[in-house]
Amino acid sequence: MRKILLASVLALGLCACSSGDANGGDVRGDRGAANGGVADAAKTLTVTIRSANGAHVFTVEPARTDAEQAQGLMYRTDLKPDRGMLFAPYPAGGGGPREANFWMKNTPSPLDIVYIRADKTIARIAENTVPFSEAPIPSGEPVAAVLEIMGGRAGELGIAEGDRVEWTDKAG
Repeated sequence: MRKILLASVLALGLCACSSGDANGGDVRGDRGAANGGVADAAKTLTVTIRSANGAHVFTVEPARTDAEQAQGLMYRTDLKPDRGMLFAPYPAGGGGPREANFWMKNTPSPLDIVYIRADKTIARIAENTVPFSEAPIPSGEPVAAVLEIMGGRAGELGIAEGDRVEWTDKAG
């Protein structure tokens, strides 16, 4: 049982905070220019979080495949305050909402990990996650999407559990 649990945590944990190569280089290719720029707007999504104090808009890279979700924001040092990554659908293979465990392995910058229910409300926000940590960061309940943004932004903007998250996925 312990081996199955560990394997599950590690497998789900791979779907976290990442994006770059094993040498720490930026391998986004045409997904974005160096230093967090967006080279091709067609390869980004607009995510809006509606909170008690208004709408907060982020331009995010989609992570739709297993490989993209395993890479996430790893090695990324250039995340801007209005940028991020959206893991949708989560998990990439579909199958409906499920509990998620992310981790910060190979992720040098703190992130806010926003777990999103199927009804597009925020289930949990893991704020200012610890860089390089391999400790699981659980969603606490089944989720259908996960948003990663610069650490501390959710608190700065007043984003809270229960807030509504909107995006239009042109690819799916």
